[in-house]
Amino acid sequence: MTALREGSRVRRAIRFGWLALGVFCVGLGIVGALLPLMPTTIFLILAAGCFARSSPRLEAWLLDHPRFGPTLRAWRRDGAMSRRAKGLACGGMAIGYAIFVAVAHPTVSVLSVVALIMSGCAVYICTRPAASSR
Repeated sequence: MTALREGSRVRRAIRFGWLALGVFCVGLGIVGALLPLMPTTIFLILAAGCFARSSPRLEAWLLDHPRFGPTLRAWRRDGAMSRRAKGLACGGMAIGYAIFVAVAHPTVSVLSVVALIMSGCAVYICTRPAASSR
């Protein structure tokens, strides 16, 4: 009997952890919607994944949201991004890299590593299918 209770407690704790992480990601997404250069969609994609494991009601709320829902559903359905989102993401990375160079004055090796990582991210973004207008 105690093993069943322990298992139930562990499942509740894990579910609560996913829920807390989802709420945190929504908070970061809200900050991203208000601040330039801070991403929004990736945090909402992560939040939807967390809510899928913890709260079907909150997952449905995100997927049915009038502004963010279509983007989240396109990502979930096809791994797709709109051309505008791709452009904004790559442009944001370029601006972020320029700010990094100007403010941090990094060494050539650090510049190269950061450029390589950002380039890899840009390639990944640009190779995603374009979101259809369904």
